[in-house]
Amino acid sequence: MNHLITNLLGIQHPVIMAPMFLVSNEAMVSAAIQSGIAGTFPSLNFRKEGELHALLERLNAVRDAHPGGIYGVNLIVQKTNPLYKKHLDACVAAKVPFYITSLGNPREVIDAAHSYGAKVFCDITNLEHAAKAKQMGADGFIAVTAGAGGHAGPYPMHVLIPALRKAFPDMPVVAAGGIASGVQMASAMVLGADGVSIGTRFIASLEANVSDEYKQAIVDHGMEDIVLTERLSGTPCNIINTPAAQKLGYKQSNWEKWLSRNPRTKKYFKMMVQLKGMKMLEKATKPNYYNQLWSAGQSVEMVDGIEPVATIIATLTEEYRQSIQSFCK
Repeated sequence: MNHLITNLLGIQHPVIMAPMFLVSNEAMVSAAIQSGIAGTFPSLNFRKEGELHALLERLNAVRDAHPGGIYGVNLIVQKTNPLYKKHLDACVAAKVPFYITSLGNPREVIDAAHSYGAKVFCDITNLEHAAKAKQMGADGFIAVTAGAGGHAGPYPMHVLIPALRKAFPDMPVVAAGGIASGVQMASAMVLGADGVSIGTRFIASLEANVSDEYKQAIVDHGMEDIVLTERLSGTPCNIINTPAAQKLGYKQSNWEKWLSRNPRTKKYFKMMVQLKGMKMLEKATKPNYYNQLWSAGQSVEMVDGIEPVATIIATLTEEYRQSIQSFCK
């Protein structure tokens, strides 16, 4: 599978295992590297002192042993992330080969990464964000579309991907949101994507160390069970519509919206909301926890079982190969 993304990142398959807060772990990323794709994770999954540095050393060793795969780090570059600078410094010291930036100005990450030849893709949800990312020197876009798990975009893949391809014909575009099968992957490529980013499917993997209840929820629920809430992080976020989600609610109050927009309060209010949401999500990943707040995308509809990462990738890439062959007949 020779694509722009495979050549740019040095991977066998044009697939990124999406960074998932509190889900992505070392075992998942290592398995992704060994299976010839890009395995990524949010740096905020490793918040203890020295934890990220040690992990990056181990992942560098895995990558050296398996040159057909790569790993990447997702950095939240908002000012509300208190660990951003420390995590960026650790990543640069380890010469992380690939970055994904989210929710803020990516220039510092881009400049630091390019100083030693690493690549930076920026999460974008619209053409305006894409234009700014390109101007700052991004190497590619992660086009976050409607239906994505976590922080979803407002536009469907069938609109955003062709729009990006038309507006930025020379920029690599990775489709993210609602993809869990090889057929869906092929459809993204037909629309003009150079690769895909898949998250929800990998929650239902043996390597994921979330609770069995969470994994089974990915299998048991369908696309109609995914709802968008503003109450977890202040940014619209897709979760499974459990009783706990219904109790939490979906919309911020007028008072909360005012606090998040007021120049004097927005930074601290957003930090408070994000910290509270982080703690709720972290507890919900543990076994038998009653408050079942589980992040997931609409692609839960396509997930039928819990399997090893290697099996998921093998199935996905074979389905993709067959789909492309059928398109070409």
